[in-house]
Amino acid sequence: MPSVSAHVAATIASHITHVFGVMGNGNAYFLDALERQSGVEYCAMRHEGGAVVAADAYFRASGRLAAATATYGAGFTNTLTALAEAVQAHVPLILVVGDEPTSGPRPWDVDQIALAAAVGARTYTVGRADAAATTAIAVEHALTYRVPTVIAIPYDVATREAGPVPEAPRPVVPGPLAPAGAFAEGAVRAAAGMLAEAERPFLLAGRGAWLAGAGEALGELAEVTGALTASTALGRGVFPDERYDLGVTGGFGAEGAMALVREADVAVVFGASLNQFTMRFGELFAPGTRVIQVDVAPAATHPHVGTYLRGDARVVAEALVADLRGRGSVPSGWRSRVELGHVRDYDRGEGLAADGRLDPRTAASRIADLLPEDRVVVSDGGHFIGWANMFWPVASPDRMIMVGTAYQSIGLGWPSVPGAALARPESTIVLTTGDGGGLMALSDLESAVRVAAGRGMAVVWNDAAYGAEVNLYGLKGLAEEPMLIPEVDFAAFAGAVGAEGVVVRTPEDLEALAAWTARPVDERAFLVLDLRVSGSVIAPYQHEIIRVNS
Repeated sequence: MPSVSAHVAATIASHITHVFGVMGNGNAYFLDALERQSGVEYCAMRHEGGAVVAADAYFRASGRLAAATATYGAGFTNTLTALAEAVQAHVPLILVVGDEPTSGPRPWDVDQIALAAAVGARTYTVGRADAAATTAIAVEHALTYRVPTVIAIPYDVATREAGPVPEAPRPVVPGPLAPAGAFAEGAVRAAAGMLAEAERPFLLAGRGAWLAGAGEALGELAEVTGALTASTALGRGVFPDERYDLGVTGGFGAEGAMALVREADVAVVFGASLNQFTMRFGELFAPGTRVIQVDVAPAATHPHVGTYLRGDARVVAEALVADLRGRGSVPSGWRSRVELGHVRDYDRGEGLAADGRLDPRTAASRIADLLPEDRVVVSDGGHFIGWANMFWPVASPDRMIMVGTAYQSIGLGWPSVPGAALARPESTIVLTTGDGGGLMALSDLESAVRVAAGRGMAVVWNDAAYGAEVNLYGLKGLAEEPMLIPEVDFAAFAGAVGAEGVVVRTPEDLEALAAWTARPVDERAFLVLDLRVSGSVIAPYQHEIIRVNS
């Protein structure tokens, strides 16, 4: 007869195609049962936190639910940083874990339910009589609230017979949130009126707009109003017409483009939380700009918002377009009055910095010229995140995967690669990571190389330091020794696990990337570019942080 573990595996298999994990005592029977399910691929990771990261990246790159699995105790506690990141980023995923027996905790057990709750994740514990139903409820919870959800299998329950596996009902997920009632409809009309009267309208979209499928509606709204557009770092590529798009806002934005944003008289923000980085610490919009926010959050998320419309980005954008067309509104004409030729340009550096090490701006711009067009960029956290966001454009928001930024973590880069690679088997996966985060996540370097061989590569910004800390605290006069890292040979690490490693000290050394991209996929190894960059070149967004904290 099927066991409790088999009930969990069979039920979850109807909702997912990929599971990432590390096997242990607590999930061995679940993985055994999962292996017998057709249509589910198991990807072995080397760290339990990496398993959750890979599932997170899989969802961000594909929009499809993924799962991770770990054993109890130390296996579970290893997932907590990645679990916290997924909570903060509103990523639905399932984490199946072993847990203490129903008879009570053993010396190596911890209160896993409390630990999961502490980072914002709910736990559903299965039993002999309800394993399939509880699993179905957990999946529905993850999809409804866009949050990682834990399914716990007590150790003494995992192998208990549970009878035939019942057919699980499909999850019932709420539809798009539409403004309802006279007050909400009046607010939409008022917002449309402001746009109709605007001389310099501006539209900003974030990841929430992408998740809502609002791209086409936002394109229509931009056309009807004659607005300039821009996106957050996680919303790149939402607007279909690039001709009038200013790129990324905030510290990753080009100075000329951000100057134009400050000229806007009406700004409408769709599906963006307006965090401190997007808002340039309050400096994105000029005083007097009328800011309208459209989001599904209960209330406005920034004090500069004057009008808040609670609703799905696509639904509200469509309502605004209908209202504007109904009143015969004409485009503002702002687009024809501005010259956008060079406002999106960045300083490309001088090749080598004053200290003789590689200028990261020069490296980033040259890499952009050489990268395959069909690419997904996955980013670790650290000072270097500015370079990819400034110089490596992507086609859509699901092609810029930044696992770690929501929770301000580093060390989640390498395990992001397998998740993105399995979500996008046709694309080149490009990891951008630092030496600090790269070392922290080194256990899953092997996973990245194994899963993405031939169409995966990594750029390691190796400045022999925790650059963000040096830039902020070193400049304040704090002792820099704890912020420094002995220079590590990541190219050698790459070779040890079957990748091609190249040390890059000059722009000319990047011809190794040109040679790699020119080879057929089946003749390539995973490529690791170990860039020996200068720590003296500070990313613009870091200058903003330094200014605010000075």
